[in-house]
Amino acid sequence: MTNHFWITGTDTDVGKTLVTTYFMRYFQSKGEKVIPYKPIQTGLIVKDSKQYYGDTEFYQKFTETPLAAEDLNSYSFVEPASPHYSARLEGAQINEEVILDHLEKLKSKYNRVICEGAGGLYVPIDERRNYHFLNLIKESRLPSVVVARTTLGTINHTLLTLEVLKMNDIPVAGIVFNGFEGTELEQDNIQTIKQITQLPTLVIPKLKSLAELKTLELEDDLFFERVMHV
Repeated sequence: MTNHFWITGTDTDVGKTLVTTYFMRYFQSKGEKVIPYKPIQTGLIVKDSKQYYGDTEFYQKFTETPLAAEDLNSYSFVEPASPHYSARLEGAQINEEVILDHLEKLKSKYNRVICEGAGGLYVPIDERRNYHFLNLIKESRLPSVVVARTTLGTINHTLLTLEVLKMNDIPVAGIVFNGFEGTELEQDNIQTIKQITQLPTLVIPKLKSLAELKTLELEDDLFFERVMHV
């Protein structure tokens, strides 16, 4: 049984932050002490004289309980790009041991730690050592929940992601399909992946506005029960 896990995307912009935040709110509604953790974030936003990073700011905006800023992140870089490139621009190098140590401290402090990746599995963290997010996930010894699109191309992207996780002995706790609009193509994509993988699945509809996240209600208790028993 696991209390902590990764939110892994099949690609960039599939909704990992939204899903991480939804999971956070779900566990908060159950009275659990939970923290979303984005070990590496890139892309400083400057707006109305305020500077912030989109992912951790999103957590803070939608949390039901106060979140300790120092527990949300280990590395932040200004350039909105792959972590290895953003770090290089600042003359920095990402040390996975810093992340893994931070993660261990969070696991001892919280009931649930929801770790959000960056992009897909092969996003580089340190290209000089050929070290990717996949390596970090494997070293953390935590399972993954895969976030996938519902649109054309998702069958291939999702199955490839699952195959890579399997090849690296990383347990997959479930799949979240994000942005569902109810088309026949999407329904078939989801059903095809479910039949092939036999994994727990959760479908999140396309939101008209992000504010809908606060009132989003899904039939997800069974999904989370299965996910937590991986």
